Amino acid sequence: MLPTAAILTSVFFIGGLLSAVEAVPAVVPPNAAVTAWMSWEGGVDIVGMTKPGLTQPNLILHVARSVHTPVGTAASGLVVWQPDPAAAPTVFGMVSENPGVGAYFGPHVFAGTPFEKAPVLLAKISVETLADKATSRIEVAGHIFTVTLTGLAPIQIVDRPAGHMPFRQLGLESAAKTVAVTIDGKSVDVTIPPTTAATGPAAVYSQTGLYAR
Repeated sequence: MLPTAAILTSVFFIGGLLSAVEAVPAVVPPNAAVTAWMSWEGGVDIVGMTKPGLTQPNLILHVARSVHTPVGTAASGLVVWQPDPAAAPTVFGMVSENPGVGAYFGPHVFAGTPFEKAPVLLAKISVETLADKATSRIEVAGHIFTVTLTGLAPIQIVDRPAGHMPFRQLGLESAAKTVAVTIDGKSVDVTIPPTTAATGPAAVYSQTGLYAR
């Protein structure tokens, strides 16, 4: 399933997409009743730039070994790959081994953001972990992405309020010291943006976590 023209217009530049996400107001009071949620185990997440001179990310690979939702559980996540910053993304969508689970994310957890109408892409996803290393492999839309995170920091507990995104995030995570990425079997240099208070590290192994709104 490919993005529609409207979706491509809204995500033509990942930088613009992320800026729009940053503008989402904090609409979820700390003790509000939960209307939508997802939780996960074994998350491997990176956001980065693959070309010199880029000021905004053109690669997002966020997947987890098991993602739980009210409609089921499956290895799932989000992939955005825009090798040409002047063109539409080559791969953009919620990815899952269960299309029903993938279809829950956009209109529920990500409602009100540019990801709300992201297409759902059937994918094969695997995540493996060792003491200080985590890897992911995503096969989707005719492409294969691998991520290797090494030098994992001690586990930190996180509690990020709604604001940057319209949901609260709770979880455990370890920032990665080094990142290696391949796309279709070729090594790709990725520059990882600095950690921010709103989003946390841009290369991280998330042992477990929860989005709720």
